[in-house]
Amino acid sequence: MIIGYARVSTKGQLKDGYSLEVQQQEILGRYENARVELEQFTGTTTERPVFTKLISELTQGDTLVVSKLDRLARNTVEGIQIVQELFDKGVAVHVLNVGLLENTTMGKFFLTTLLAVAEMERNTIIERTQTGKAIAKTKAGFKEGRPKEYTETQINMALDLLKENSYTQVAKMTRISKATLTREQRKRKMEFEKKTIRKEP
Repeated sequence: MIIGYARVSTKGQLKDGYSLEVQQQEILGRYENARVELEQFTGTTTERPVFTKLISELTQGDTLVVSKLDRLARNTVEGIQIVQELFDKGVAVHVLNVGLLENTTMGKFFLTTLLAVAEMERNTIIERTQTGKAIAKTKAGFKEGRPKEYTETQINMALDLLKENSYTQVAKMTRISKATLTREQRKRKMEFEKKTIRKEP
C-alpha cells in the first residue's frame, strides 16, 4: 500500500505556496492511487496524532511517501528514529525531492547527512532572527511585541468624543473598536483612582 503524508505546522505555510493541497498534489502526481493523510498543527504543539496513527498502521511492504524530508521529521534525531522504525517494519520511505531511502549503511548515512543539513538550516534561520532582534533592541524606540494599532493621540481624541457621544458613535467616527475604547476608559479610570488614593493624607 502507498500512503502519503502531508503537514503544515504554521499559518504561514498555508500562504507561502507549500500548503497541504500542494503537498498532496505532488504525492498524487507520483502515486495517483496513494492514500494521503493530511495534518496541521500550531508551532506550539509537538504532538502529531495523524502521523503517529499512520506510523502504527504501516506494515511490511507498504511505502510511506512525503514531498520533502522536513515533512517527515523536525530534527535529525527524530528523523533517524522514525525511518529506522519504518525500516524495522519493512516499510519503504520515499521522499520525493530526495529519492527512495534504503535500509543500507549508505542509505542511513545519506539520511543522517540530509537531516543534519536541514536542521542546521533551521537553526541558522533562528539564530539570524534572534540576532536581528538583539540589534533592534539596541535602537531607540524599540518596543517588544506587536506595534500598537492606534497612537496615543488617536486614543485621547476618541476618549474626548465619548464625553458627548456613545461608544457606538465614536467607534464609527474613529474606527477604533468599542472594546478598545472600553478598555482604555477603564484603564485610565483605574490610574486616576490610584493617583487619588496616593494623594489622600
